[in-house]
Amino acid sequence: METGKRDREDMEVQTTPRKPRVLLAASGSVAAIKFGNLCHCFTEWAEVRAVVSKSSLHFLDRLSLPREVTLYTDEDEWSSWNKIGDPVLHIELRRWADVLVVAPLSANTLGKIAGGLCDNLMTCIIRAWDYSKPLFVAPAMNTLMWNNPFTERHLLSLDELGVTLIPPIKKRLACGDYGNGAMAEPSIIYSTVRLFWESQAHQQSGGTS
Repeated sequence: METGKRDREDMEVQTTPRKPRVLLAASGSVAAIKFGNLCHCFTEWAEVRAVVSKSSLHFLDRLSLPREVTLYTDEDEWSSWNKIGDPVLHIELRRWADVLVVAPLSANTLGKIAGGLCDNLMTCIIRAWDYSKPLFVAPAMNTLMWNNPFTERHLLSLDELGVTLIPPIKKRLACGDYGNGAMAEPSIIYSTVRLFWESQAHQQSGGTS
């Protein structure tokens, strides 16, 4: 009787799906002030870790992040490695994550990704990303930066990689200008990613309800 009970419990443990692992990343845009809110949106549904660029720290409040979310910075990339054989943080985070979401994506980081540059923890993760896994970006920049011809070229490069764009919205921007370029609201970013993930899971399960 005890053996049968343990077998049933083991089966229940094995068949219970784990939460998706979502790596959230913030680059240096004023919209990084919403990063804590974004993390809170995801934590009930997914396991969340966060990566931020040095410039994003000018805008985001570390205390606004959920307690269970580990925050990684460029300093962690270097301090975690001392000798050959030690884990490489950007590779470890790439392996851990099921999904990568860059929100906000600044014009500068967009240009870096499109050009293949990897000069900080975030862009190293993206350069090492396995593009069989979803990667979402939510740009945030001034309207004229968004309308700049380089932006279209850079977005085409990302599209060729299979990156999913969560478009910016039109509103009064932090600089005072009115127009397109504001980051999509955290709730929209969350619902877009979750809907995509669940639709993929539904397809992989054979489309049964």
